[in-house]
Amino acid sequence: MQFGLDFNLVEELVAGVDEVGRGPLCGPVVTAAVILDPARPIIGLNDSKKLSEARREALFDEICEKALAWCVARAEVEEIDRLNILHATMLAMQRAVEGLSVTPRLALIDGNRCPRLNVPSAPVIQGDGQVPAIAAASILAKVSRDREMQALDLCYPGYGLAGHKGYPTPSHLEALRQLGPTPIHRRSFAPVRELLERAAAEASLPGNVLLVDPSPLA
Repeated sequence: MQFGLDFNLVEELVAGVDEVGRGPLCGPVVTAAVILDPARPIIGLNDSKKLSEARREALFDEICEKALAWCVARAEVEEIDRLNILHATMLAMQRAVEGLSVTPRLALIDGNRCPRLNVPSAPVIQGDGQVPAIAAASILAKVSRDREMQALDLCYPGYGLAGHKGYPTPSHLEALRQLGPTPIHRRSFAPVRELLERAAAEASLPGNVLLVDPSPLA
């Protein structure tokens, strides 16, 4: 049985902010900001990792319908490689808060640091398991990113993206070794970078093509 957080903890015009996708080897880092409406309870909010996929999907629609405001944002692979994953995550969080249709009086950020915002903010360690608005943000971010990785699995078959969502599982690492990095892989992450460095060192060998870019399936 999946228990939710106490909706009575919801505060007026307080945004919860969370991210998904800092650890994967590919794809964007996705963030969300949510301002819940105290007058419209949502039962069962919790850290997205503690919920089943079916429950997350159901709550996604309910959050979008009942929240006072919400925004899903991202930082792309190119930004992750250029800025590093921490700064790219902060940028994506900033975009999520700035994208809200209602200005919050406070933004509560999951984790131990805050992005630069035009509104007051405070970090909350493990906030997705404590603050309903952060839990709601974690659900929007995770469902959004999971859906994108499922779509990318069709564009880049053989990597198992729909299953591991880009995380460095043994099957993903083996696929990288066999097939090479795709354009959506993060060049700044060690397993990808090391493969590319090895490929460059072996560039004189015939038939050693490690970069793949299959066209998206219709």
